[in-house]
Amino acid sequence: MTSTTLPSSARVRRTALAAAAVSVVLWASAFVSIRSAGAAYSPGALALGRLLAASLTLGCLLLVRREGLPPRAARPGIALSGLLWFGAYMVALNWGEREVDAGTAALVVNIGPVLIVLLGARFLGEAAPPRLVAGMAVSFAGAAAVGLSVSGGGRAPVLGVGLCLLAAAGYAGGVVAQKPALRHASALQVTGYGCLTGTVACLPFAGVLVEEAGRAPLSATLNMVYLGVFPTALAFTTWAYALARTPAGRMGATTYAVPALVVLMSWPALGEVPGALTLAGGALCLAGVAVSRSGPRTRAA
Repeated sequence: MTSTTLPSSARVRRTALAAAAVSVVLWASAFVSIRSAGAAYSPGALALGRLLAASLTLGCLLLVRREGLPPRAARPGIALSGLLWFGAYMVALNWGEREVDAGTAALVVNIGPVLIVLLGARFLGEAAPPRLVAGMAVSFAGAAAVGLSVSGGGRAPVLGVGLCLLAAAGYAGGVVAQKPALRHASALQVTGYGCLTGTVACLPFAGVLVEEAGRAPLSATLNMVYLGVFPTALAFTTWAYALARTPAGRMGATTYAVPALVVLMSWPALGEVPGALTLAGGALCLAGVAVSRSGPRTRAA
């Protein structure tokens, strides 16, 4: 019995880790695309355009897989995550990055994993193992180093910092709301209907989106579509798959790898050459993620 159970458990962990890795890589690429699309689209219009592309993609997948409406027990969590993560988070982050530099925004938003641990302990009854806490501390130090190294040392406007804090809170609340919903519905259902909820919440920006799309360059529109199909439709689905099989706190700590990956992607894509402090901070981010996702070694039965 033991010989068949352990490999299966290890296989589930590896699959969940691979799904989380896909999400983290695609979310890191989103920062590069947001910079391009954000020059032509306002925060609300960019969020709505991204969500429309994602909803269309996820709707097609739901039809192909013949997955209907989620069970009633999952709907409150789906609705709440859709409003907080797909709606409020995306608009607040798009707006915040117009007020502060990318480094400051990344640093403030990285408060999100800490909030996930606190909310997970309060509402999900999840523990905070010492390895998780230690790994988050190391990763946060790395994120702070990355943020300080690329921010230029300027004073961040209060509005921008507040919007990034709002984005972090929306992200954390959305993750914690998703966790119980995934007990009753599939990852695709939770993501698809959560995205649809966020799209409906952003419909007031429809007029602005139509107006700005008429004069936006093709590259900005293509970046907006990319944001919807890959960092949203695909990445949020793989995230939900991994979250259903991993504690919320550990999943939140995984996103500390994003700043390190953003640095590496910005190098060839934007010509932003990272300095020594930036590279060291990125290494700390990855090291902290490795520590937070590790578990104590157990003796074989």
